[in-house]
Amino acid sequence: MAYDRSKPFNELPLLPPQKAVEEDIDVLKKLVTAARALASTNSNIHRLPNPTMLVNTIALREAQTSTAIENIFTTEDELYKAVSETVREEHMTPGTKEVLRYREALWEGFNLIKENGKIDMDCILRTFRQIKDSTAGLRPPQTLTVIRRGQSEFRSGEIIYTPPRGEGVIEAKLDNMISYLNDDGKYPTDPLLKMCIAHYQFEAIHPFSDGNGRTGRILNLLYLVDKGLLEQPVLYLSKYIMVHKDDYYHHLSGVTQRGSWKPWILYMLEAVEKTAELTNQLVISIINQMEATLAHGRSKIKWYNKEVNELIFSQPYIRPKLVGDLLGVTSRTTLTKYFGELVEAGILGYAKDGRDVYYINNDLIQILRG
Repeated sequence: MAYDRSKPFNELPLLPPQKAVEEDIDVLKKLVTAARALASTNSNIHRLPNPTMLVNTIALREAQTSTAIENIFTTEDELYKAVSETVREEHMTPGTKEVLRYREALWEGFNLIKENGKIDMDCILRTFRQIKDSTAGLRPPQTLTVIRRGQSEFRSGEIIYTPPRGEGVIEAKLDNMISYLNDDGKYPTDPLLKMCIAHYQFEAIHPFSDGNGRTGRILNLLYLVDKGLLEQPVLYLSKYIMVHKDDYYHHLSGVTQRGSWKPWILYMLEAVEKTAELTNQLVISIINQMEATLAHGRSKIKWYNKEVNELIFSQPYIRPKLVGDLLGVTSRTTLTKYFGELVEAGILGYAKDGRDVYYINNDLIQILRG
C-alpha cells in the first residue's frame, strides 16, 4: 500500500478488511483467550451489590490513565477529592477537570447505549463533546489537520500521518464504520474482532480536531457493553495502552502503511485479555475487602450495616453528609461522632487540608493502586 504521510489518507479502505484477517489461526486462538478473560470479569462484576460503584473506582482510573496518554495529568488525591465533591470546581486543576469530563462522557455514552442499543453518530458526537466540553462537530473539510511527532520524540515536529479530509469524506467513512459495528447480518464478525478493527478505523479517520484518542477508547468500552460482553464500561484498557504506548502507535501505523492487520489485532486482543485479568483481580479484591470490612465494622460499631459499607466503598474519599443522608442523620455532632468511630475502628483514615477534613478508604485506594 503506497502511502504519503503528508497527504490526506482519503484512500483509507472501507471496512471490513479482507476475510483472511478474521480467519487467521493465531488471531482465532487469541480471540478465545481474550473472550474467556472478559467473560470471567463480567461474571464477577455481577457479584457486586451495586456495579455502578465501579464508575467511581475502576472507571475513574480508566479516565485518569486515558487522559494521561494524551499528556494530561492529575494526581489521585486531586481526583478523589473532586469525585467526592470536597473541592469546588473553580479550585480544580485543568487536568482534574479533563479526567472528570472523560468519566462523564463514559457515563453519558453508557446511558445512550442502554437507551438506543447501538453506537451511532449521535453517540459518537455526544461522547466527544462531553470530553472536550465543546459544541464542535466533525472536522471541517478545509481544516489542514496533520499528526506530528511529539516534542520529546526523535525528529520532533515531523508529519507522521495526515487523516482523510474533504467534502463528505469523513462522514462517509464514519457511516461505513458505524454500519460495520451495528449490522451483524451483513458483517457477521465476532464483536471483539470488530472492536479491534473499528478502533483502528476510528483513529485513522480522526474525525475531530482534538480528543480522538479518548473518544475512541470510550467507544471501545461502549461497544463491549452494547454487545453484552461487559455489564459496565469499566475495563481498564488504557493502562495496557499506556504501558505499551510505543507498540500501540507502531501497530496503528503498520495497518496504515502496509495493511498489516494481524499484529494490530493481536495487540488489541492481548490488551483486552490482560486488562480483563487486571480488572477481574481488582473487582475480586474489592469484593473480598468489602466483606472483610463489613464483618469488622459490625463487630466494632453498633450502627454499621451493609448499606453503609457499600457507600464507603463507592468512592475512595467519603463526605460525612453521604452517610448522614443514608442513615437519616442531620446532626453534625452525631456525624462527627460516627466518623470518629469509623476512624478509631480503622475503617477510614482522615487527612486535613487547611480547615477541611477528608475521610479516606485507604483499603480501597491500596487496591486501586495495585
